[in-house]
Amino acid sequence: MLTFSNPFSLQLLRRLHHHPISPVNPDHLLRVCTVLYQQQNSTESRFTSKLVSCEFELTHEFFLQVCNKFPYSWRPVYRFFLYTESQPGFKHTTVSTNKMLDVVGKSRNIDLFWELLNDVARRRLVNDKTFVIALRILGGARELKKCVEFFHLMNSNGCEYKLGTLNNVVEAMCKCKLVEEAKFVVFKLREFVRPDGVTYKWLVGGYCDKGDLVEASKIWNLMEDEGFEPDMDAVEKMMEAFFKVNQYGEALRLFETMRFKRMDELGVSTYGLVIRWLCKKGMMAQAHEVFEEMRQRGVRVDNSTLGHIVYGLMTRRRVREAYQVVEGIEEPDLSVYHGLMKGLLRLRRASEATQVFREMLRRGCEPNMHTYIMLLQGHLGRRGRKGSDPLVNFDTIFVGGMVKAGKSREATKYVERVMNRGMEVPRFDYNKFLYYFSNEEGVCMFEEVAKKLREVGLFDLADILESYGQKMATRDRRKNRSPTAADTED
Repeated sequence: MLTFSNPFSLQLLRRLHHHPISPVNPDHLLRVCTVLYQQQNSTESRFTSKLVSCEFELTHEFFLQVCNKFPYSWRPVYRFFLYTESQPGFKHTTVSTNKMLDVVGKSRNIDLFWELLNDVARRRLVNDKTFVIALRILGGARELKKCVEFFHLMNSNGCEYKLGTLNNVVEAMCKCKLVEEAKFVVFKLREFVRPDGVTYKWLVGGYCDKGDLVEASKIWNLMEDEGFEPDMDAVEKMMEAFFKVNQYGEALRLFETMRFKRMDELGVSTYGLVIRWLCKKGMMAQAHEVFEEMRQRGVRVDNSTLGHIVYGLMTRRRVREAYQVVEGIEEPDLSVYHGLMKGLLRLRRASEATQVFREMLRRGCEPNMHTYIMLLQGHLGRRGRKGSDPLVNFDTIFVGGMVKAGKSREATKYVERVMNRGMEVPRFDYNKFLYYFSNEEGVCMFEEVAKKLREVGLFDLADILESYGQKMATRDRRKNRSPTAADTED
């Protein structure tokens, strides 16, 4: 007997039972989408006759696929929607109407969007996602009155005011940087839906992300005045916002308040946040004090926090202590090695940072793109390097590589900027450089470059580029490896 611990699983099964997902014929889909595009401005009779001649099977999945083909074009999707309305036996669901609303909203046809919202409200084809789509589009278009009116419209059509729905909407709007619009909706609906701590939490976070600490503080004070205690997510948002604008005093005062009133709620996330910013500022005495408190309380110290401590020690030139911290870690990960390498590069000890890189590889810690970019910048500088030897002229390597990769226009632009170095020194884009050669062809190129670099004694740089080439080769081979081969190796 099947049992479902999650009620959503049961709902999903019921929905699939009523509307099973059937495969869409790609030829039929292409034919219909071609007609929709070519005939989108035709008369209704011609438009309908062309669609009927396509002879396709209309299903919910087919409608969704058509919407996916026109993500920012409302006319083909809307006209196809009207056509489906006239087809017997086909009824839209909240999934299909939400998809259509999303397309119409993204195309910024607000009048049609509002008309469709009224239509789905009358049909009661509404769920929380409909609210999110509606408020995100209307808020982005600064239709603030319609944002509030939408809630009243839903209520008049049987979808009552709910705090959970409001919180979902506020969360989505704040994540889309529409915190001002979210605040307007919350305050205009106060008579009908009383905001709670969760509502205020999202507003505080939204203003912090925007960098508006004045408004964030006002919401924070209002939340406390109404008897809601800020949860730790809101506390961390406020602290990080203070740190970002260099108001360390305010951030640490808030941290001290939490230590005094809610010590039991302080965990690895809060401690890690404070330690990270203290280390960035070079305030190692305070960071050490927080770190010791963390250990005494039995809070697990993660490698990310230790990596920030290592970097902080390096910035204060306490290199021996930084190495002692690293040696005391049983299983250092990438964040620890990054902290050590970044600190060494800041001290202009690029060769030593490369030695750490080799040790990291030896211990089986996999580097990422940031590792290579950081090391290349340490050896070559942020603006690239014009070597005295033609073999290691980095500009030549980069331009030649771009031309070989078919990027002649980018190569020309780069050469033009290089020629004007007296007026403007270009910043070399290591990310783009590595991206162009993240394939099997790049492996050969990096091997050749590594040989040339070793010929002129640049062994550290050679090892970095050769390692990147090997990493890309391994990645491509993993992608192309058949499942049978993978099973055999295991």
